[in-house]
Amino acid sequence: MRPWLALLRPGDWLVMLAGLAAVGASAPLLWRSGVAELAVVKRDGRVVAELPLTAPRKLDVVGPLGTTVIEVRPGRARVARDPGPRQYCVLQGWLTRPNAIAICAPNHVSLQLAGPRGEGGGYDSLNY
Repeated sequence: MRPWLALLRPGDWLVMLAGLAAVGASAPLLWRSGVAELAVVKRDGRVVAELPLTAPRKLDVVGPLGTTVIEVRPGRARVARDPGPRQYCVLQGWLTRPNAIAICAPNHVSLQLAGPRGEGGGYDSLNY
């Protein structure tokens, strides 16, 4: 048995239990992401297309290396093909959350999902 367990009193256990309950109750409230409604496609920082995530569609975006293919399905979007050497944006897979982004840096193309109009658009994090 661990010697520090003997130092805990009933009140200590109660505080730990209340802390765990508070974390468990706040998780669904604080980490919800909402629903993405729009796929925003940019080339060289300029918006090329805004595609609603309600119907299937494909979009070809021509960049300096070739053509990047964006695929949209209801509620999600992805970069299906890209001429870039490392395929990071293709490996991102299907994007489903608002503010999720796939950047095809060598071809100067990006795909970002947006939530409902008027919602704040801050980033949680950016990954490359």
